[in-house]
Amino acid sequence: MAMSPQLKLKQSQSLVMTPQLQQAIKLLQLSNIELSAFVEEQLESNPLLERGTGDENRRGEDGEAVKDIGTRDAIDMDAAPGKAIESMDVSEAREYEDASPGERAQQADAPVQSSGGEIDWSKTSSSGGSFNSGGDYDAAANTAAEITLSDHLTEQLHMSTVDERERLIGAHLIDHTDENGYLRISVDEIAERLGASVSKVSSMLTMMQTFEPTGVMARDLAECLSLQLRERGELDPPMEALLGNLQLLAKHDLARLTALCGVDADGLSALTKRLRALAPKPGLAYGGEAAATVEPDVFIRENPAGGWSVELNSATLPRVLVNSRYYAEIVDATKDETVKTFMSECQASASWLVKSLDQRARTILKVSMEIVKQQDGFFAFGIDHLRPLNLKTVADAIEMHESTVSRVTSNKYMATPRGTFELKYFFTAAIPALGGGEAHSAEAVRHKIKGLISEETLSNVLSDDKIVDLLRCEGIDIARRTVAKYRESLGIQSSVERRRLLKAAG
Repeated sequence: MAMSPQLKLKQSQSLVMTPQLQQAIKLLQLSNIELSAFVEEQLESNPLLERGTGDENRRGEDGEAVKDIGTRDAIDMDAAPGKAIESMDVSEAREYEDASPGERAQQADAPVQSSGGEIDWSKTSSSGGSFNSGGDYDAAANTAAEITLSDHLTEQLHMSTVDERERLIGAHLIDHTDENGYLRISVDEIAERLGASVSKVSSMLTMMQTFEPTGVMARDLAECLSLQLRERGELDPPMEALLGNLQLLAKHDLARLTALCGVDADGLSALTKRLRALAPKPGLAYGGEAAATVEPDVFIRENPAGGWSVELNSATLPRVLVNSRYYAEIVDATKDETVKTFMSECQASASWLVKSLDQRARTILKVSMEIVKQQDGFFAFGIDHLRPLNLKTVADAIEMHESTVSRVTSNKYMATPRGTFELKYFFTAAIPALGGGEAHSAEAVRHKIKGLISEETLSNVLSDDKIVDLLRCEGIDIARRTVAKYRESLGIQSSVERRRLLKAAG
């Protein structure tokens, strides 16, 4: 059969990703600080954009209402979403399907898709400068940032535990550690906020006080110095007595100090010399700037009649409006087609920005409402009642794509009666239950494994098979290799090695 070229027409439908639509989608993943910076850039470059006054019902000089979406405290998400919102909800794979090879090469901030099918936006660049079409190299943006104390502690926390509840407690402890390295919140207060036991929070604090720099997360100067001396092996009884009476040292009451410490004048001098070699503010070795205060995007409040109220934080929403009157004056006063074209482009860009900000607010609120609905047990009873949750569950419930939910939960924070949490904290993996019951959180299963092993005795060392049997008795359907993987991720040795250690200790 001879081959010959043919010309055929084929009709099909596809979603065209215009630059404006790409901008609206990318706005979803920006934090409120980055969003404000981007809006500031638009206000400077677009003559038709004006900063909102906060008066939603304000009217312009021509008598027409001016829309200011930034004044909304809450949005009724029960109403059917408009077409504009639906147009934002596209998968990442389709976002650049019509791009040329050159355009694809410029997408340096493309997300990474994990083996589980979830989009990891932590690998992307979320700088407001990503919207600069000039392509200029920004040296400041590519300079390595100084490691902060918070970053250093967080890295050590992630290396020390994989238990989600422990990480959550640890994150709160880090958030309340000041730039000097001192913990500025009590264990009881953390426990009450998170619905965790005081012993659990105390245990986490004890572990985290072994982090570098030595002496970090102490609650006072005496504890900070004692942590450093204990690591050096120099915390002897005379030194403990001195640390317990630092106020006398400040008053130069040397006579009482020598009596309390049980040393002579030379001995007291040696003790104070050892103290001077320590760091009274260990946190100052990292990051000179204090961590920025997290501004929540959403507020969760308990209703007096029961249930939860979900509201947007209007203070973090940029307020912008379009000056249609100025546009009409310029267009009517000029015959220059270039000017008219420019003003038309500015009007279209300004209108789209206002619409995109409105869509972003609605989408954040919609996702937040579903998270509260799925994790109501956490808000009512605390960390132990976190349910397994993934992006697909939320996406299916609100009829959006998983990548949209992934963008929304990145760098967004929720202020709740139990504290402020990043939205992604509420997503945990699931372990199936026997008999088709409700699935268990993977972090909860790790916690159970750790608890079972911590109660071992020399005559009752649990093998991985035995742990599987015990978990199955609690309705958890788990394989032996999964138990071994979780045990190893917790840094726990095999049953043979644990038996040997117990025998040596006994």
